[in-house]
Amino acid sequence: MLSRLVITFLPRSKQKEQQEAIEHIDEVQNEIDRLNEQASEEILKVEQKYNKLRQPFFQKRSELIEDEEALHYLTRVEVTEFEDIKSGYRIDFYFDENPYFENKILSKEFHLNESGDPSSKSTEIKWKSGKDLTKRSSQTQNKASRKRQHEEPESFFTWFTDHSDAGADELGEVIKDDIWPNPLQYYLVPDMDDEEGEGEEDDDDDEEEEGLEDIDEGDEDEGEEDEDDDEGEEGEEDEGEDD
Repeated sequence: MLSRLVITFLPRSKQKEQQEAIEHIDEVQNEIDRLNEQASEEILKVEQKYNKLRQPFFQKRSELIEDEEALHYLTRVEVTEFEDIKSGYRIDFYFDENPYFENKILSKEFHLNESGDPSSKSTEIKWKSGKDLTKRSSQTQNKASRKRQHEEPESFFTWFTDHSDAGADELGEVIKDDIWPNPLQYYLVPDMDDEEGEGEEDDDDDEEEEGLEDIDEGDEDEGEEDEDDDEGEEGEEDEGEDD
């Protein structure tokens, strides 16, 4: 409406040019709108595609959270080396009663036979109905990527039940050689970091307080100098009056 009013006040020679320009702008805008609509459709297709790709990872995240919740019932861990140390060791995991499985103790053994070939075996986990975390992890792993089947297990319970490559079992070695001999180094590390951070903050606070004290002392010194100057001026005035 406004454009029409503007055009009516223009000379007729200009009105035609103005009308043609407006129509051309309208055509361009229609083309932009068409492209925006097409872009929206393409974006929707991309979102749908990647939502499908995300699903296995969402499922895996959910399983890992459940895996961690199950480990909250773990009360202690013990490592026992066999009489012939070179022949292997056993790791015992003690659990409180929990909603995932019936076992109170889960054990995994690592053996080295006379020929030097490694092997492992573990307690059969008596899962409660619908709580088998290894089945969920296995299904997700197969859907996400079959190429990762021989890589490091993605959760505690898949590691516990996996005996495909005992010689490359890094988690068992870490538990036996690092965590079991000195668990405090893992337990206290976060607290030590927090204490160091608090110490740095305290140092910063002390420096700030010292800076404020220096400023206060400077203000006091300036105040004393001003008082001395005032007293000197008063003395000079008194002498002038005496004269």
